[in-house]
Amino acid sequence: MNRFEHIISKFSGKNILVIGDVMLDQYIQGSVSRISPEAPVPVVLQEKSFYTPGGAANVAQNLRGLTAAVTLVGRIGHDLHGPILKRQLNKRGINTKGIFVDRKLPTVCKTRVIGQRQQIVRIDREDTKSPADKLLFPKICSFLKRTIDAHDAVIISDYGKGLITPELVNFVRQLALEKKKIIAVDPKVEHFSYYRNVTAITPNLKETENAIRNIKITSPSADKLGIYVDRLQNNNHINLAGSELLKYLDLESLLITLGERGMRLFEKGRKPVCIETKAREVFDVSGAGDTVIATFTLSLTADATKREAADLANFAAGIVVGKLGAVAVTKKELLEAVGGK
Repeated sequence: MNRFEHIISKFSGKNILVIGDVMLDQYIQGSVSRISPEAPVPVVLQEKSFYTPGGAANVAQNLRGLTAAVTLVGRIGHDLHGPILKRQLNKRGINTKGIFVDRKLPTVCKTRVIGQRQQIVRIDREDTKSPADKLLFPKICSFLKRTIDAHDAVIISDYGKGLITPELVNFVRQLALEKKKIIAVDPKVEHFSYYRNVTAITPNLKETENAIRNIKITSPSADKLGIYVDRLQNNNHINLAGSELLKYLDLESLLITLGERGMRLFEKGRKPVCIETKAREVFDVSGAGDTVIATFTLSLTADATKREAADLANFAAGIVVGKLGAVAVTKKELLEAVGGK
């Protein structure tokens, strides 16, 4: 058994708490053979339709695919899509006791219409401008207090749909630190300054660039961020940005995903590490970030170093980008991918 296989063998004994913006993804697939006479758009003859968990729920789905136990914390609306999402989660063995109904906001739902393996249109149903139910925050905090001891790590999956606020992040961080739990964050650009003093954050390159701009515009302490460019066009720029963000946010680690260029790992007291992509064919990058944070965090709970965790996350991302939609990597697939290493 090689080192990666040894780490993966420990996954099934772990229990991860995922907090974030849960969504329902709907896919409508069919064939296209003509253009509509009503408008210059393709006519899709529907052949099948299905639902999958999206957003933070896809992080949970990836963890389950890797055989970890998962408790998901989030909100759904009092509508038709909420029960559909809960059924999809329950079917995958995800604990939904932390999913609360918000009677003021709808369930976030994204419908993708795909013809000939090409996405033609996406329809989003959401409301990010109206206030959430005021009772939601104390309910979530109470649930987290009661359940965190049973978990090995906490993942915050922030899609900017309103659940993740500074107050919630502060509460979760303090609770995780007090209980000595790993805490990792998949960040939203506008919220980067929330995520101080955590185990890891996992932005992509565009999110990192936009976060630098946002910090410089909105943060009173932006002068402490020693980055003078916001277009990270070469390795030197990326290394400077990663090192400065690591210091500015007081992080243990920062993992920047770079698409076809792989990943760059930054750790306190260590030089940046380049990790080359393992993707053989890129078909759909949606959901790859969910796979990265799920695999990276789970690997840390299985006693992986951050470099080993990043390598495993890279293998996992290389698997899911070759699939359609936000789908989960499986333990079997990851074992096969690392078998020659």
